[in-house]
Amino acid sequence: MAVEIERRFLVTGDGWKAEVARHIDIRQAYLAVTNNSTVRVRIHDGTALLTIKSAASGLSRAEFEFPIPKDSAEQLFALRTGRVIEKRRHIVPQGALRWEIDVFSGELEGLIIAEIELPDETADFGRPSWLGDEVTGDSRYANARLALDGPVK
Repeated sequence: MAVEIERRFLVTGDGWKAEVARHIDIRQAYLAVTNNSTVRVRIHDGTALLTIKSAASGLSRAEFEFPIPKDSAEQLFALRTGRVIEKRRHIVPQGALRWEIDVFSGELEGLIIAEIELPDETADFGRPSWLGDEVTGDSRYANARLALDGPVK
């Protein structure tokens, strides 16, 4: 079982833009969202993935990811619950770690969230000046909630 350990922050400045190594355009939708798990389909860079994630337990959660044919992913979008999430993910290296800065479009235009995946829950990481409030434990900023509820008010 793969485990995802990440912290999430709102982004308040644009100092990260000068440090971007590459970007990825992402389109994703949720097929199921329950108290225990989410099932997501995602397309990026011509690749399609089906992902199952457990509900968060602190900073960690189980994550299972499976490649699927792109045409199957396109068909699964029709079975979604809620909105399609569209965003451009900018990769900003930080030593052995990396920030993923998601700039949302569509109904979520203006929302920018930075995520960093950690090797363990107590790992130290640098806190760039462009980071705002931490939203790791705030379910309103989870992609599944954004798909169902729309922008945070």
